[in-house]
Amino acid sequence: MNTPNFRLLQAALKQPVDRTPVWLMRQAGRYMPEFRAIRQKVDFLTLCNTPELVVEVSMQPVDQLGVDGAIIFSDLLIPCQAMGSDLAYVKGEGPVIYNPVRTAEDVAQLGSPDPAEASPSLGESIRLLKREVEPKIPVLGFTGAPWTTAAYMIEGGGSSHYIRTKQMMWREPELFQTLLTKISEVLVRYLCYQIEAGVRLVQLFDTWAGGLMEADYRRYCLPMTQWVIAQVKAKHPDIPVVLYVNNSHHLLEATAESGADMLSVDWRVDLAEADARVGHKVSLQGNLDPTRLFDTIDHVEAATRTVLSRYPHATGHVFNLGHGILPETPVENVKRVVETVKAYGQH
Repeated sequence: MNTPNFRLLQAALKQPVDRTPVWLMRQAGRYMPEFRAIRQKVDFLTLCNTPELVVEVSMQPVDQLGVDGAIIFSDLLIPCQAMGSDLAYVKGEGPVIYNPVRTAEDVAQLGSPDPAEASPSLGESIRLLKREVEPKIPVLGFTGAPWTTAAYMIEGGGSSHYIRTKQMMWREPELFQTLLTKISEVLVRYLCYQIEAGVRLVQLFDTWAGGLMEADYRRYCLPMTQWVIAQVKAKHPDIPVVLYVNNSHHLLEATAESGADMLSVDWRVDLAEADARVGHKVSLQGNLDPTRLFDTIDHVEAATRTVLSRYPHATGHVFNLGHGILPETPVENVKRVVETVKAYGQH
């Protein structure tokens, strides 16, 4: 794949950049009035499966904010749906899986889909978006990571304590490993499918893995994350891979062993500390607290500059939030974040 000189990819790989690149998790979303207008007309899964609408909402932050990457609008549970999850998005509850995976029979019934057949609109959306944004900026892709994906499927939706997931993990480790393996094989296919459709960087969201103690993370989570990343890198060695684990202060050294090129860190860890602990192994992405965007605009700018000042090198940092943009976030504050990053310390 012939790769243009995108500063976001260069920073992810610790190559020289003219300035720190910036994109934002959930940069296409409910905080934008234009997005809400589209959502009033279609349900969430219809939006995800309509390429023209996917491109429209993916382009909204590109046009309005001037970010350095266009992440494809999709959802990390799309592969679960393709495997057989009865998935719906319920107002006030978020994603709900009506047939959670709880038994060996449930695991055995899960499919092993080809994303080109199960999710053709995803590939078409990426191809259309690539035509819109390249060669100015790259298209970014993503999936969930194995453990978080499994947790959604076991819990049947959102969770605070992951009780059922940890029960299976501890009481039935062989069954849990079988489930992780099935999921991981599908995730590799989805990541490679996105790359082959045109994305230039992929991010694995292990949003819930921060709920594990380090010993459990290393035993039950990290090995399959490493396997997924190794499989993707074997097929597409030039594509940067990012791993995001929320609430991961206690896991930094372990996540840096994942094989990812870049770790996306949440706001609970100082960037300078993260760099001192793992910066020799990986580049870093992050990590402004998304609730800071509800502060005054001057404070938003100051907080953005503080994050930037905590990274001590000329490259190897991609500015982002420590989690996704929240609904009702003032759009003008999001714009100020991007403007501040672009103006800060141009090399």
